This record gives sequence, structure tokens and C-alpha cells, in this order.
Amino acid sequence: MFLMDQWVEKHIKDAQEKGEFDNLPGSGRPLILDDDSAVPDELRTSYRILKNAGYLPPELQDRKEAIELNHLLSTLDSDDPKFLPAEKRLKILQIRLQQAGMSTDFLQGHYEKAIKDKFRGK
Repeated sequence: MFLMDQWVEKHIKDAQEKGEFDNLPGSGRPLILDDDSAVPDELRTSYRILKNAGYLPPELQDRKEAIELNHLLSTLDSDDPKFLPAEKRLKILQIRLQQAGMSTDFLQGHYEKAIKDKFRGK
């Protein structure tokens, strides 16, 4: 075990003995853990820190923005002054996502239609 691991374990044990974990929210219930088995061992801690800090990789940030823009465009009229800049930005994001090797089918509504059909029993 690495020195850092021993140090962390000691502090956790001390906190447990002092009862500092007794009144935490969710105490006594099972933890819901993310499946990070596909992430190499040496990267798991750093990925977890980035995730907890709200960081998204650039491709996922672009995907998130594209979904938000797609939703915005569905609520705007084509006459609205915000429509054209949003549409241009969405096209740029689609190109960037495709260049990164990601599919942009999620913007076309294919999944939404398939899910609705599934629930309707089609």
C-alpha cells in the first residue's frame, strides 16, 4: 500500500472513531456507485475528481450544448433574432462532434421516436 493510501486510511479511521460520519445524509443506506470498470486503475481517481468538480470532456460539453441548442431551436420561431445564431452554432457543434468521431443522431430525434414506439408497443 502506498504511503498516501495509508495516510488516508488513518484519517478515515480516526474520523470514524470520533463519530464524524454518523450524521451524514444517506447514512445506513447502500451507496450508488458509478461503473468505472472501463477506466484504467491509474486514471480512476483523477476522473472521479474531475467528475465531482463538474468537469466534462470537450466532446461531452459540445454534446450537452448541442442538445440545449436543439431544444432552444424547437421553441423559437424562425423569425426570432436568436434563431439564426443558435442554428449556426448548432451546425458548428455538429461538425466538431462528427470530427471527434461521435454520432449526432441524438439531435435528429431518432431515439425519441424509437423510445415512444417501444412504450406504445410498436
